[in-house]
Amino acid sequence: MLGLALLGGCADVWNNPYPGEGAGEGILYSAFISRPKHLDPVQAYSEDEATFLYQIYEPPLQYHYLKRPYTLEPAAAAAMPSVLLYDASGKRLAPDAPPQSVAYSVYEVRIKPGQMYQPHPAFAKDAGGNALYQWPDSERLGDRKAISDFSDTGSREVVAEDFEYQIKRLAHPHLHSPILELMSDYIVGLRDYAKKLRDTAAGAASVGWIDLREYPLSGVEVVDRYTYRIRLNGSYPQFPYWLAMPFFAPVPFEVDRFFAQPGMAERNLTLDWWPVGSGPFMLSENNPNSRMVLVRNPNYRRDETYPCEGEPGDERAGLLADCGKVLPLLDKVVFTREKESIPYWNKFLQGYYDASGVSSDNFDQAVQMGGQHDVSISDEMQDKGISLLTSVAPTVMYMGFNMLDPVVGGAGERARKLRLAISIALDQEEFISVFLNGRGVPAMHPIPPGIFGYREGEAGVNPLVYDWVDGKPRRKPVSEARKLLAEAGYPNGRDLQSGEPLVIYLDTTGTGVGGKAQVDWLAKQFRKIDVQLVVRSTDYNRFQDKIRKGNAQLFYWGWNADYPDPENLLFLLYGPQGKVKSHGENAANYENPEFDRLFERMKAMSDGPERQAIIDRAIAILQHDAPWVWGFYEKAYSLQHGWLHNRKPGRMIRNGLKYQRIDGEARAVARREWNRPERWPLLLVALLVTAMGLPAWLDYRRRERATATVNEH
Repeated sequence: MLGLALLGGCADVWNNPYPGEGAGEGILYSAFISRPKHLDPVQAYSEDEATFLYQIYEPPLQYHYLKRPYTLEPAAAAAMPSVLLYDASGKRLAPDAPPQSVAYSVYEVRIKPGQMYQPHPAFAKDAGGNALYQWPDSERLGDRKAISDFSDTGSREVVAEDFEYQIKRLAHPHLHSPILELMSDYIVGLRDYAKKLRDTAAGAASVGWIDLREYPLSGVEVVDRYTYRIRLNGSYPQFPYWLAMPFFAPVPFEVDRFFAQPGMAERNLTLDWWPVGSGPFMLSENNPNSRMVLVRNPNYRRDETYPCEGEPGDERAGLLADCGKVLPLLDKVVFTREKESIPYWNKFLQGYYDASGVSSDNFDQAVQMGGQHDVSISDEMQDKGISLLTSVAPTVMYMGFNMLDPVVGGAGERARKLRLAISIALDQEEFISVFLNGRGVPAMHPIPPGIFGYREGEAGVNPLVYDWVDGKPRRKPVSEARKLLAEAGYPNGRDLQSGEPLVIYLDTTGTGVGGKAQVDWLAKQFRKIDVQLVVRSTDYNRFQDKIRKGNAQLFYWGWNADYPDPENLLFLLYGPQGKVKSHGENAANYENPEFDRLFERMKAMSDGPERQAIIDRAIAILQHDAPWVWGFYEKAYSLQHGWLHNRKPGRMIRNGLKYQRIDGEARAVARREWNRPERWPLLLVALLVTAMGLPAWLDYRRRERATATVNEH
């Protein structure tokens, strides 16, 4: 029996973490670290949530997958939206009219006919054409606990009214959209609409479904079945970028009504858990503590094909080989949660993950650094057919001060000098070298390289933290930080009035600065100015709650630009975007009237010298006030196996899974080669068991024969 088991094991690798799933199939295997908190397109905004949402929902626009600089193109829309500008009297203006003369803008979007939603029970109907799954109480929900427990599904065409419905959901009183405050400044009537819905919900006898179709929004108009218009206050040239995000993807009222029924939320039967879209994939399995699975949407439109043009060099890199093929090229994407980097890395080397990032733990094994700081793949990785992709990410990582905190916050000089002293003391260059293997550039302000407003050389240096020496920036000495700390009333790290030591609390997550080595390094940095640091690490969801309520003092966070414009980075410090006050993205709760005025002027301007001058002044204010410890701009390194095709760096493009392709046969061969089981220990055990058992068996047979002989006599 043991021999048969050994022979049976020859058919496949023994350590396969995906039993029952063939390595030769069109399945991409990936991993995620932090569980997504929101999958409702109104509420989701984090990068870990975008990984899933951009595959499930299809907004009007998207970025061309291969072209750089990033270029918008139609997705659900039939063509790029038209925009008309008007003055206060309603007179139509020229497209290049000065922003200050524009009273309102009208964007008209026409969508492609024939687009269909994924199969879903919300669309199922009975013989009479009525919703099949609709009930007045939770009794009829029965024992259903997942979407798969509903036996009947249906679908319908995507129409313009669905895009209008989703825009209305931004103001839903039971949801908390992070862009409501920002969009209320632009979409005509949205702020009043949110108030009206709040009043409606407050006056309702019970919390139930609010049919948003019954409440018109003045800033959105459905023209016909496939056309709608959005009216904006003033000029906002960045608005088309927002039309490439799930915030503006279609959500049908049937889905909203389906999930609002009694008993659903208690079983996680919500849009926040089970998204419903018209995109290339749909979520078939949702266990965010372990595994999440996307499968091909069988109703996805057949007119989208792989691009046939891109940047110079894309053809040579094989990125145009699938030109004209119908998307998506994958059948399934399996995400497994990996909380630790070492198991993630080992599974990648075994061929069980198709791509991997490069962490500090495995950097030396994967990457070789040249004398001119150039990077290349290591020989070990080359032997496995692994390739390295690098890019400058439109990302800024920072430590934010909670400006509502009584110690580090506020506009007073005492707190400002304390913040500036900490900013100087934290040696970002050392952090990048020690913990990132040089994969970063020290930040001077929120705008990373590659985005308009960023300046090279001395003009781009933060003069309050750096000196310009011998043609390059040099961090100010620690003595300058200690001097500022004393001026703030904390000589030698003690409060001048009470004599108590100054203690700073840093909130972070396990995926941020949370490892022991990094915590020890941070504590050392603070000790340079005799300040005590206490690090409070927690899970990401709890961390988000603390930031939302303003319960942190110093926190570690980052921002990946949603679109390539400085407005999307400077708004992180715009007063009306305060996290506590308006649930916006200004996590530091920073407010400066002059900065806010400059931001409001800058955001509607086209790129040019005048806009650059305003950005320079706004950045100078931020550097003076120091609401952040300016951390670093990230350099992205990524590894992929040779069987994964059509993967191009570009963090702004988040719907890239539909373009990627797997050579399953090559992967299956590599997995068998790299995971050959060592059978000799089992054979040795078998021999030992046989050797130990043979005497007993022989003795048993001898006694049996002896008994038989006695019986014969």
